[in-house]
Amino acid sequence: MQNILRYFFGLLVILSISLFSSCRKNDKVDSNPALMLSFSTDTVMFDTVFATVGSVTQRLMVYNRNSNKISISQIQLGGGAGSSYRINVDGTPALTIQNVQIAGKDSMFIFIRVTVNPNDKNTAFIVSDSIIFQTNGNRQVIQLAALGQNADFNVKKTLKGNQVWDSLKAHVIYGYLRIDTGALLTILPGAKIYLHKNAYIAVSDQASLIIGGYGQWDHPVRIQSDRFDPYYRDLPGQWDAIYFERGSKGNSISNAVIKNGNYGLILDSLVTGSTAKLILDGTIIQNMVYGGIYAYSTSITGTNCVIGNCGGAALWIEKGGSYDFRQLTIGNFWTESVRSAPALYLSNFTVDSLGRKFPNSLDTAYFGNCIIYGSSDGEIQYDSVTTVAFSHMFDHCLLKTGLPVSNPNYYIGCFVNQDPRFLDVQNFNYRIDSISPAINKGVPMGVPNDITGRARPNPDTPALGAYEYAKTP
Repeated sequence: MQNILRYFFGLLVILSISLFSSCRKNDKVDSNPALMLSFSTDTVMFDTVFATVGSVTQRLMVYNRNSNKISISQIQLGGGAGSSYRINVDGTPALTIQNVQIAGKDSMFIFIRVTVNPNDKNTAFIVSDSIIFQTNGNRQVIQLAALGQNADFNVKKTLKGNQVWDSLKAHVIYGYLRIDTGALLTILPGAKIYLHKNAYIAVSDQASLIIGGYGQWDHPVRIQSDRFDPYYRDLPGQWDAIYFERGSKGNSISNAVIKNGNYGLILDSLVTGSTAKLILDGTIIQNMVYGGIYAYSTSITGTNCVIGNCGGAALWIEKGGSYDFRQLTIGNFWTESVRSAPALYLSNFTVDSLGRKFPNSLDTAYFGNCIIYGSSDGEIQYDSVTTVAFSHMFDHCLLKTGLPVSNPNYYIGCFVNQDPRFLDVQNFNYRIDSISPAINKGVPMGVPNDITGRARPNPDTPALGAYEYAKTP
């Protein structure tokens, strides 16, 4: 028994010595000049950063792949105090930090931010720098690069008179941008409008907003949030909405992409005798938390538009009005939360807080050569009272619905529940593929080109929706 105890005691001593030696070895700073650091990337990239506005924080991992401890004699921001970048090394902010040790098989974090200084350039430009590491006489460099852009900042601003926004600088909105009574804002093709968190655009009574230009397919106006890092790139709900308030008039949006807000467009009621409150052409509205277009007792004319992926109705028409949509594509495949609203909702009344109904005639709701589809079983809902008109017509449309479509007073040449074969709804691509049932199913609508500017090859039988089928090169 004593021999067995001596054996195990001796084994324990050997193991303890071995472990102690191993720990001592790992604690030793290795000055071998052949040893090198490893990094999570060789270039830390920042997406678009507006002048004077700080970026999101990027992270660089620094690894010691060796068994023994390494001492980094110096970590230095290449541009020094004049750099647009700032670094934080394991919790210590500094331009230069010395004698940083990393244990064997261990790592550390470096956090990096950039603030771009304004210059005389109107186009995007690159802001570069580097982080330099000196270890055992070796010099290793990690590149830093950010796409900088000068911008026109609008902080809780009210515009008066006639204003024009061009595409030379981005336009960033904090809080709100209000187009004052009687004023006009014209946003030229190619302009970029970025809204900060919860920001909105409001068009006042007797004011007008004109966005883009008809036929400017290659120069769309882009309206979205001011965050560009990957997490926010397709995140809905980052800004509020564009409001066309009661009495605004003469509004138009052509060739625009509006995305990632709460609502795309909210339109309040017309003033008696007004012409169409909004003319839409070649415009994409997508990835909205609540709805693409909320129209309340108003008037819209739309051609070649796409409304996709909304947490509520893509198009919600309440308390009547007058609407004419041709070559419209609606694809509602929302996955961020449970969606209870249909893709299209039509009503000729509204309800107050006490449940009382207030009617107003739905004089026209015309849909020609349209696709109205989505992930729900029924993507069309009607709510109406009989005391006022409820006029609607679907003319050669592909519809996702359980409603009968045989009544010629409301449906002409329509077919239901056939997959339109969108190319990639999760990435908001509502083009149709080569076997789409929407190809050659339309009738002439006076819309010779599709949303991309492509001439419709069979004008007498165009494809339904905003896109003609086109072979990819």
